[in-house]
Amino acid sequence: MVKVMVLKTVFVTGATGLLGNNLVRELVSDGVRVKAAVRDRHKAETQFEGLDGVEIVLGDMSNVPAFAVHLAACDAVMHTAAYFRDSYKGGSHWEELKRINVDGAAALAEAAYKAGVRRFVHVSSIAVLIGQRGRPITEADDRPEKDADDYYRSKILSERAVRQVAVAHPDMHVTYVLPGWMWGPGDAGPTSSGQTLLDIVRGKLPGIPPGSFSIVDARDVARAVILACERGRAGERYLAAGRHMTMADLVPLIGREAEVRVPKTRLPFAILYTLAVVQEAYARVTGKPVLLSLATVKLLAKEDGRSHYDHAKSQRELGLQFRPVQDTIRDTLHWYRNIGQQHAIPVAVSSKVGATR
Repeated sequence: MVKVMVLKTVFVTGATGLLGNNLVRELVSDGVRVKAAVRDRHKAETQFEGLDGVEIVLGDMSNVPAFAVHLAACDAVMHTAAYFRDSYKGGSHWEELKRINVDGAAALAEAAYKAGVRRFVHVSSIAVLIGQRGRPITEADDRPEKDADDYYRSKILSERAVRQVAVAHPDMHVTYVLPGWMWGPGDAGPTSSGQTLLDIVRGKLPGIPPGSFSIVDARDVARAVILACERGRAGERYLAAGRHMTMADLVPLIGREAEVRVPKTRLPFAILYTLAVVQEAYARVTGKPVLLSLATVKLLAKEDGRSHYDHAKSQRELGLQFRPVQDTIRDTLHWYRNIGQQHAIPVAVSSKVGATR
């Protein structure tokens, strides 16, 4: 019988991110006190206003020693912070990816151990896995480093670095949670999922892009992190990838839930490659950010059909469950319309009920 860890105080990195802020809320709802590591105090205070049991800690993963003192007296560290979005905006970002995702993760795990913390959950990614198209992928299907782009490589090396710390300290209980493409309320960034939803609802999507994904609610991933900490086996990976979907499945679903018209024309990869080349050339001349990079298109093409994941282990060992994608889309729409004011969906768009059925 698995002994369940009782958590009283937990340190969470990346606490204002999509996963991080949902994890903080899940922990607080469980009666756990949270030390929330953030880079922007004002953003955190706004995000967690009225939420009891949250202590805000200023910290950057590029300088773990600067906030390491706050790790003391914590039952566990849940590491959700990562450098991601800018790595798909064109150009080379390897130095930053390595500094934050690899070196920062190793430094955090080591600092946690020195502070007396013996439970550590590393939020990895489905990026560390690969399998054949159309076949279920499990936690054992490692992606070769040579097969990865820079971001995926950083996640492979990040997990490897944390494992090295765990090997050096056998009494440290480390588990790994592998999320898919996260969606959900609280996406203030917004992340790529939130931006995709906003673009679709605002009518900015010219057509349906190719590609398939494993879509998961960030709240379900947050619960997976907690369960992995409480009852997961040391050294084990746990998939929290959600449901396989294509963009051809997702776009109409968002249209129905938002009650807006959505495009029906499908865009081939050839058009995306052309758009990406033009975008990157324009960005180099103007200095403006890339909306669609070559790295993104190459990733879409490479991963197409490789988004079927087998959650049997997570369901069996953790009791993990996933809510319907429709509920995730509905709750995310509600958050943007009623709470996420800086990205609020215009009333003129959100009220087109009669014209969209």
